Amino acid sequence: MYCKNGKIQILSLALISVYFGIAVCLLTMAGCSFTGGPRARMGYLPTATSGIRFPHPDKLGTHGYGFNLSEVGGIVYTCKGGHIDLDHVRGNADDTRYLVKLIRGTLSKKSKGFSFKLTGERSRHLVSFDYPANWDNLPDKTAVIDDIAFSTAPYLAFNATTWHEIQTWFGVHFALIEPEFNSAFSWEDIYSNLLGTIIGAEAVQDTKRKYNEAVTFAIYRHLQKLDVQPKAAAIAASDKMRGQWYTGNFVPDMRMRNFDIGLDGYVTPTLVPGIGECNDVPLELPVPTTDTLKRYGISMTHQIKPNVLVQGKMFRVAGSKKIYPEIHFPIMIDYMKQQAIKKRYKYTD
Repeated sequence: MYCKNGKIQILSLALISVYFGIAVCLLTMAGCSFTGGPRARMGYLPTATSGIRFPHPDKLGTHGYGFNLSEVGGIVYTCKGGHIDLDHVRGNADDTRYLVKLIRGTLSKKSKGFSFKLTGERSRHLVSFDYPANWDNLPDKTAVIDDIAFSTAPYLAFNATTWHEIQTWFGVHFALIEPEFNSAFSWEDIYSNLLGTIIGAEAVQDTKRKYNEAVTFAIYRHLQKLDVQPKAAAIAASDKMRGQWYTGNFVPDMRMRNFDIGLDGYVTPTLVPGIGECNDVPLELPVPTTDTLKRYGISMTHQIKPNVLVQGKMFRVAGSKKIYPEIHFPIMIDYMKQQAIKKRYKYTD
């Protein structure tokens, strides 16, 4: 769907122009992607280092599913959600919208399933459905399909972007602009991704606004709910953790990770203590589920084909050559935690 989560950093002064050119190329594709889904977006690390953008939280522009010059990305800080990567939020919202469309089309035709990829990734996600005997005779099927799509699309989007983080941990490169391992599961990643799926699901159900307007409205609303702080506070929060949660400047070494993918049903954000008037009480977000599918008697299978050079190692860690998020993500997360301990990283889960 789009090449996401590439954290902007300056690897060397000699490569600035090259990386910038690649980024511009990706971001100016007139809203197109390599796979027919949402366009490419880049993201940022929550560090007070070179190249990181901290926008004013009341001047974020208008969201654009396609290319939009007014859209603003970067890192903001919230009292209840910690650092938020706006590009992750926007990208996951668009993923969710795209998957709503795919699910609607598949269920309305009673098709077996569909597949998708995130733009710039080689991994393919295979989604299949098993329908109940009474599917053809369900009353008000359009409403049923919408109900399923609005709840299942966030589930698939969240799985897909979590898989992106897993790949990054294992060293997979994305479009030559991904700083690989040092950006994997950085402390704002998962919470920002999940927030984006929530906003995307809200936006596609907003009957008063067009999609881009609905996302813009929802972003501001959720940031206010999370008690977003001024630009200066966001910079201060990032700078405060220098030497503790990250070191370095051009290529920060992320010493703090967040492996919480919601295995207990919620994702808890990583908060920076003692920022402004914040009371350091996090707002947990519920992870999407397949409960709606089950309510209507439909079973769904989500399988991931890695299609990457390091898939052999991934298979060994997972203990399987077929990757199913609900089965193998917890196993792979445990492995990554052990690696983090060996590297003397801090992490939350």
